Amino acid sequence: MMSGAGCRHILIPGIIALVFITMAQRCLSVGVNWGTMASHQLSPESVVKMLKENGFDKVKLFEADEKILNALIGSDIEVMLAIPNYMLQDMSTDPGMAASWIDANVSAYAYTRGVKIRYVAVGNEPFLQTYNGTYLHSTFPALRNVQEAINHAGLGPEVKAVVPLNADIYYSPDSNPVPSAGDFRPEIRDLAIQIVQYLDSNDAPFVVNIYPFLSLYENDYFPLEYAFFNGSNKPMKDGEYLYTNVFDANFDTLAWSLKKAGFPNMKIIVGEVGWPTDGDKNANIDNAKRFNQGLIQHALSGEGTPARKGKIDVCLFSLIDENIKSIAPGNFERHWGIFEFDGKPKYELDLSGQKKHKSLVAIQGVNYMHKRWCILKPHPQKDAQTYLAKSVDYACSLSDCTALGYGSSCNHLSAQGNASYAFNMYYQFKNQNSLDCDFEGLATVTHKDPSDDKCHFPLMIADGRRVMLLHKNLVYIVLAILQGFLVVLLLVS
Repeated sequence: MMSGAGCRHILIPGIIALVFITMAQRCLSVGVNWGTMASHQLSPESVVKMLKENGFDKVKLFEADEKILNALIGSDIEVMLAIPNYMLQDMSTDPGMAASWIDANVSAYAYTRGVKIRYVAVGNEPFLQTYNGTYLHSTFPALRNVQEAINHAGLGPEVKAVVPLNADIYYSPDSNPVPSAGDFRPEIRDLAIQIVQYLDSNDAPFVVNIYPFLSLYENDYFPLEYAFFNGSNKPMKDGEYLYTNVFDANFDTLAWSLKKAGFPNMKIIVGEVGWPTDGDKNANIDNAKRFNQGLIQHALSGEGTPARKGKIDVCLFSLIDENIKSIAPGNFERHWGIFEFDGKPKYELDLSGQKKHKSLVAIQGVNYMHKRWCILKPHPQKDAQTYLAKSVDYACSLSDCTALGYGSSCNHLSAQGNASYAFNMYYQFKNQNSLDCDFEGLATVTHKDPSDDKCHFPLMIADGRRVMLLHKNLVYIVLAILQGFLVVLLLVS
């Protein structure tokens, strides 16, 4: 039998090893983007609880929402907090505005057991070509003012200002389309290098958004298998390197661009990467699961890319579906979430990257609106066709009908089914107001769920405060009626 001292000598190294394993597991985690462009939102407290239960310890936010920041207090989740693009011009010319923003949204939460803000994102993809240069002249000055405000607040060592950029700021020429030929676009190269130099001087990373799905969406001839990490597509050769997927090729194109700018070892964070589940023929649950699971395993494996070995820091896009996002890029924009709008996971996903069959943890205790749906009447009047199309267009313009598009989950519905789906989405967006299920007498309310095995007719999340208010008002009405009844009885007696 071992002595007590002997047991302790074995126990202590065991504890130390366990601590290092735990630390390594935390360092090997993936982050996630939390967007809030939804008509009916989950409470921030429930989302933070869900993040922790699923093991997310990094989150990227697109704005400084006070309720979300308050919910993150004490969570130990690392945060990248964003300044929206529309503020860049003012931030670039007014250091005082940058300082006020940092004071209100970073310093106010930067205390022990507060919010672990690690990055401030100055804009989001401000050099996107579709912006036609709107933010070219304001981004870099805004970046400097924000970082100087952070430094002045005494937070410089812990909090870094960054600029999340789209992958279209670098390219490989058509004459030599390989990563090693990569460089920043000629028209913004000087500005990009200025930003890179400033980031490096502050020990800040380069943040880039990479979307293999868009490579597939924008090019009908793009090889499907090259979008995934376990694809069977013929590898692309670049000197001594072989590329089996477009993510690695894209990432290394940036790595080569940075190397040519004189920064071969600059840290890269992939701020957004993911796959949508609806809104396009290639946007579905099977493809999303395949891509995201492959991405997580690849990023956490430590193998890196052909030109950059080591773990890859990535933030999945995105956490929850956002049903009021702009669909200018495509209908898929509202379906990037790994969770549905109500916090239900769409598919299994092992966030550890260890090839385990693990289910994500759903948000518990979600309150839904009553089980009522608005549908097209089974036998509409004879002249219905004259204004049916107009009613459907109206309903879709004020709700979300992206699931009805080509290749989407509800694309198989009949014309009558399309009308019912549109009417119901409008009805749900309007909080099931009885006046919003009419459509020139074409619609009716049903208590039978019209969903099928492919197309889901959702019930929206009920606003708890609104439900409580309705119940409170109902109580007052009942009491008023009873009071009136008692007065009548007294008068009669």
